[in-house]
Amino acid sequence: MPRRTATMLASTLMLIALLCAGVLIPVPYSEMSPGPTVNTLGEHSGEPVLNVSGRKTYPTSGNLNMTTVRVTGADYRMNLVEAVNGWLSGDDAVVPHDTLYPAGQTAEQADQENAEEFSNSQESAKTAALRELGIPVTSRVVVASVVKDSPSQGRLHAGDVIRSVDGHRVRKPADVAAFVTRHDPGDRVVFEIVPVKAAAAAEKAGREPRGGKQVVLTTTKAPEDSRAIVGIQAGTDHTYPFEIDIKLADVGGPSAGLMFALGIVDKLTPQDLTGGRFVAGTGTIEDNGKVGPIGGIGMKTVGARDKGAEFFLTPKANCSTAARNVPDGLTLVKVGTIKDALGALAKIRSGDTAGLPRCAGT
Repeated sequence: MPRRTATMLASTLMLIALLCAGVLIPVPYSEMSPGPTVNTLGEHSGEPVLNVSGRKTYPTSGNLNMTTVRVTGADYRMNLVEAVNGWLSGDDAVVPHDTLYPAGQTAEQADQENAEEFSNSQESAKTAALRELGIPVTSRVVVASVVKDSPSQGRLHAGDVIRSVDGHRVRKPADVAAFVTRHDPGDRVVFEIVPVKAAAAAEKAGREPRGGKQVVLTTTKAPEDSRAIVGIQAGTDHTYPFEIDIKLADVGGPSAGLMFALGIVDKLTPQDLTGGRFVAGTGTIEDNGKVGPIGGIGMKTVGARDKGAEFFLTPKANCSTAARNVPDGLTLVKVGTIKDALGALAKIRSGDTAGLPRCAGT
């Protein structure tokens, strides 16, 4: 065989081998891409995203769209060819697998965590919106979850209201850990609680839980350090003066909180917040109305603009990243609180867009 032919054959075989390796060999990366965007003022899958009953509501117009990021699953193993295609794509992002699924997190664990964060974001959105409107919201510290095989298993239950620890009144979830960690592992700690059934009955009757009982627990050592723990996660439960139902399937994580809160405010006030304009956005929200940063901001701005958004409410901590590659025709509006967002919407509907607090460089 002539040398030239042999060289070409060897090169072809090597190319085929490299292509096969690129397709067959997995790489430790995952892909993020723009996901669906949904108008919180409208319907999704034939049902209103936000439904308020027991309180007067008002007509709305325009869009207040929440945005999402589509990611490859925890069990999906990307190959080299897919990773290169993702790196070359202008709208997608290839990131280390552990960035999205740390410490070998399984698909089930990721789904559960996302569902819990989404549920918590809905509660915070309701609370922030009503408090911004001056509508009373009753809050209480509860047992959010109990760790298996911990001192609390069988003694405390998810939904129990925590009144005090060692006689110290509990006002926020962080108080529980603060009081427990004053002890050494092996010490006894006294919880005063209202059991979940009694608390649920009181909420149904529209009154505060009454009474309570003491539960004595023996602390144990935390697995990661020498702290004393009892094996619970404390959280906050709220009672609202009327019903607010948020329905949005197949979405997880906490990043829709801001847009849910704004949608609730829009429905409960006679002022049309958007003035008919198309506004999208993202951001976690706390009970006090503070807006927090999220991941995948670049994917969300692309998805919003593709859907038709003119303005994008951007958490101030995400502004510098979002400003690096802004889709044409989209204005990034910097917000740090729900009050900031409402102020920005007032400017948008009045046409005073020159006065908007924009992300630097946009």
